[in-house]
Amino acid sequence: MDFDFSAEEEAFRAEVQEFLAENLPAPEARGPEFAAEWNQKLAEKRWIGFAWPREEGGGGAGLIEQFILKQEMAKVQAPPLGSDFMGLAWVGPALIRHGTDEQKQRFLPDLLESRTLWCTGYSEPDHGSDLASLKTRAVLEGDEYVVNGQKIWTTSAHFAKWIFMLVRTESESRYGGITCLLIPMDSPGIEVQPILSLVGQHSFNQVFFNDVRVPVGNRLGAEGEGWKVVMGALANERSGISEATDMERRLEDLKEVARGARKNGRPALEDSSVRRQIARFEAKISAMRLNGLRALTKQLQGNPPSTETSVNKLIRGQLEIPMHDLALGLQGSESQHANQWTEQSLTFHGTVIGGGTPNIQRNIISERILKLPKD
Repeated sequence: MDFDFSAEEEAFRAEVQEFLAENLPAPEARGPEFAAEWNQKLAEKRWIGFAWPREEGGGGAGLIEQFILKQEMAKVQAPPLGSDFMGLAWVGPALIRHGTDEQKQRFLPDLLESRTLWCTGYSEPDHGSDLASLKTRAVLEGDEYVVNGQKIWTTSAHFAKWIFMLVRTESESRYGGITCLLIPMDSPGIEVQPILSLVGQHSFNQVFFNDVRVPVGNRLGAEGEGWKVVMGALANERSGISEATDMERRLEDLKEVARGARKNGRPALEDSSVRRQIARFEAKISAMRLNGLRALTKQLQGNPPSTETSVNKLIRGQLEIPMHDLALGLQGSESQHANQWTEQSLTFHGTVIGGGTPNIQRNIISERILKLPKD
């Protein structure tokens, strides 16, 4: 792999750095209007949906430029590109790949202009990450589907305007009987109930569908092709590089805790066991970054995101718990970091489970990468 950047790419990096220096205030200086103003500036530069085709309203950028943009944003902990992570990460790309012209014109501008919010209806009670076992049914009646069933762990369903959802339209085929629907969250028959975290936060929900009627025009892709639509969307979510960037930032926070902590009356970093743990974390995160770059290289060669990106999702799941355990063990209850790490330790489970549990990632790696038999 060649990790050198061309003169044009480095010029773009300088442009991003200049923009951030001029437009990104310190966190404490960001007022109530900052988010809207920030997203407006990003939209004017077409940096929201930066790698989407220009004919779809995006920036038409290449993968390298998109990587540079996100890398520079992450360095200064800038807010996200746009207000709708789920919509931009996989709903939009799925629409570009599978949507009709009418669907693209209806949904893509709102995503790019931060005017909407999407949630995703995947997991169900008793099935979790085994998406192919879903039971929520959609029966075609004339030019409408009638949807009945339940979704769970649905992030932001209490805020979302739309849900990007898998339903079962045929029982005989495990994968071929699944269809993707785009459903307004204010449709009659939808009920949202909160699922509170251990610290009382509300991000997850369970969503009930009672004879919800959905026009056929809101189906994304052909009937029975929902599995293909969503697997492409999840591959886009598991880009790999974003996982590494998040963990690099988390590691720097952990190092800051270690620098100010004491163990057995001495500075914590003088303890060899603490240094070894941090070194192991850094080695794994470096492996994540290089694996993400390998996936990026494949995409640059014209190949779509592959199941190899599950490696980074798995490593992140393996890092979250021991990193939090070390931070909590090093800091005292009066530390300025105590509340931050305590809260994160009670809420990181959504990151570990979301997009597929560690065991699901192991199954993907063993079956699709290592080609191991299922039995």
